[in-house]
Amino acid sequence: MGMKQVITVFGATGAQGGGLVRSILEDRDGPFAVRAVTRDAGSNAARALAAAGAEVVAADLGDAAAVARALDGAYGAYCVTFYWAHFSPERELAEARLLAQSARAAGVQHVVWSTLEDTRRWMPLDDPRMPTLMGKYKVPHFDAKGEADQFFRDAGVPTTFLLTSFYWDNLIHFGMGPKAAADGKLDFVLPMGDAKLPGIAAEDIGRCAYGILRRGKQMIGQTVGIAGEHLTGAEMAAALTRALGREVRHVDVPPEVYRGFGFPGADDLGNMFQFKRDFNADFCAARSIDGARSLNPRLQSFEQWLEGNASRIPLG
Repeated sequence: MGMKQVITVFGATGAQGGGLVRSILEDRDGPFAVRAVTRDAGSNAARALAAAGAEVVAADLGDAAAVARALDGAYGAYCVTFYWAHFSPERELAEARLLAQSARAAGVQHVVWSTLEDTRRWMPLDDPRMPTLMGKYKVPHFDAKGEADQFFRDAGVPTTFLLTSFYWDNLIHFGMGPKAAADGKLDFVLPMGDAKLPGIAAEDIGRCAYGILRRGKQMIGQTVGIAGEHLTGAEMAAALTRALGREVRHVDVPPEVYRGFGFPGADDLGNMFQFKRDFNADFCAARSIDGARSLNPRLQSFEQWLEGNASRIPLG
């Protein structure tokens, strides 16, 4: 067998990148080797990837020289930014621009860019139905990624644009799981009425990205949206009830109430849920369950994800 082609995975110890690194490592007879990029190569997660066979390199997305080294000689790259580390759309835009320009300079032949909609295409800044945040965004953590799509096009980088979905792992790590109410039952807050929320297991995002990379050039220029299931808040609450063995009620609060909850990013997330609710048909249509399964035959439903993860959800 010839030399394997290197896939550089940014955010390799994160929710999305980690799934892709593991997918490459698990496919021992596959065409790729993996270069796992993380800010801290000495972390437990990074050491675990190295022990599993990944080449682990340290790079911060603000360090142009380090990003260039991470991409040197790579055939492909998975590019992702993490807004919640800094809450700055401008920083996210700068990181995405650096990734695009560096991929172009390195001659990368296939980039998968983890992106989201620029909600301002549906909800202009002067639309009073939703407050404008930071002066120029409706949903900052969506809009910056969507705006950054153009960086990859302008750079001439062969890119697949991967539209991700709400990951169910947020119920574990992001404080979005059910919370104990005064009557001892559990309340699951999702401010979307009876609209459906496309969701996915974080691990499956990386597996779908691997499917895109395996398909190769036919995927270049395409926008691919993925989900494991489209569920209403009531349907998610019913599944949580079955998995946890305790009654979970869906609590639908208006987005304006959610925006006022006061935790960091509450206004951003309140706007996000309103966007998903108000433009639900478009949002769901962009995220195909069958398409995701064709890329990743191991795609999990919410029930399947809960089988392995319900015990990890903190019930505060």
